[in-house]
Amino acid sequence: MSNHGEDGRILSATEREAYATDGLVKPTLRLSPETVAAMRTLLEDTLEATPGQRPETLVCPHIEGMNGLPLNLTSRWLDVCRRPDFVDAIADLIGDDVILWGSQLFCKPAGTGLEVPWHQDGHFWPIRPLATCSLWLAIDDVDEENSAMLYVPGSHAPGTLFPHADQPSEDSALNAEMLPGDVDLDRVAVDALPAGAFSLHDVYLVHGSKPNRSHRRRAGFVIRYMPASSHYDRRAARSGSTHVATKLAERPLFLLHGQDRTDKTGVVDLRPAS
Repeated sequence: MSNHGEDGRILSATEREAYATDGLVKPTLRLSPETVAAMRTLLEDTLEATPGQRPETLVCPHIEGMNGLPLNLTSRWLDVCRRPDFVDAIADLIGDDVILWGSQLFCKPAGTGLEVPWHQDGHFWPIRPLATCSLWLAIDDVDEENSAMLYVPGSHAPGTLFPHADQPSEDSALNAEMLPGDVDLDRVAVDALPAGAFSLHDVYLVHGSKPNRSHRRRAGFVIRYMPASSHYDRRAARSGSTHVATKLAERPLFLLHGQDRTDKTGVVDLRPAS
């Protein structure tokens, strides 16, 4: 990936403005082909270690013991989450105090990949004030044919959550969805990404994805970062999936940059040594 710009930031002014305006930006940064190949190997090793679990529902593979994964796999996912270029890009958008609080593999198999209904991430998360930036990393080439993420540009701007209704279907990766009339389908955009590219999106952005009915897998790794000035309320945690226990109330938080501003419980300091 490229180095920081002349202003010391890793995202350009144009990219930061696009994020503020649209709620999603696709930086020009890319993982190398060698790194992408290593991530695909890590994904295959992870899928082999989780037989019987839907590959769209592998929550927090960076945490030891989640999904029954051993340390030799979870530590490699944690290394991905801690990449300095990722953390620096996040800091450009949410400030210098950065906590890693979640991740998920969204690996949609060819032909049978689950739908992700229209939603806002903030509906599911116990973060107050609500503030999170999600990094969506493409492990495969992702496009509209194999069920790329869809989103409504600018839908984050009011900074409010729309109502969500229960979604108990086994064909859905989430257990709640927005009401149809609240999604502006005339403005939907496609988050198409080549393997090794990533997008960054806001916690209030309206987004979702269709079932994968193509002949190609669609694998992505989503990393969740929050500003350390927000509180992670473990008492308000609840699962957002009908397929797996997300363990929001129990998971550790990892301080990756700056300072923890709210004295959170369960924070592990993983800042690089100065």
